[in-house]
Amino acid sequence: MKPDLDKVLIKDLMVRGILGINPEERKNRQDIMINVTMWADTGAAARSDAIEDAVNYRTVAKAIIHHVEEGAPMLVERLVAEIAEICFRIDDRIAAVEVTVQKIGALRFAHSVGVSIYRNREEIRVDGV
Repeated sequence: MKPDLDKVLIKDLMVRGILGINPEERKNRQDIMINVTMWADTGAAARSDAIEDAVNYRTVAKAIIHHVEEGAPMLVERLVAEIAEICFRIDDRIAAVEVTVQKIGALRFAHSVGVSIYRNREEIRVDGV
């Protein structure tokens, strides 16, 4: 994580989608909880008070929702990596991301199971998901 950058957060984004390897997971949508932290310099937006100078979390969230609702990956590991790529593709100012994807109620006696990754722009090829 870059201490000289600021964090833009999307917390507890709940989306219904197809995710998993079991037959019932392949045909029934389930609750998927997504958390995203994006590291970027928010100084220009703070000075101008203009949305075009900001990392637009609404645009990022809408792209994530669309991707989850339209996709059907088998593994959480795949989905979390795809979401990281989406963030980088949407805004060049995003230098790094942490993405957590959780499947709610997927494991007996656990609220959720999931995967969390941290990626910086240099680690990701951003030419398509």
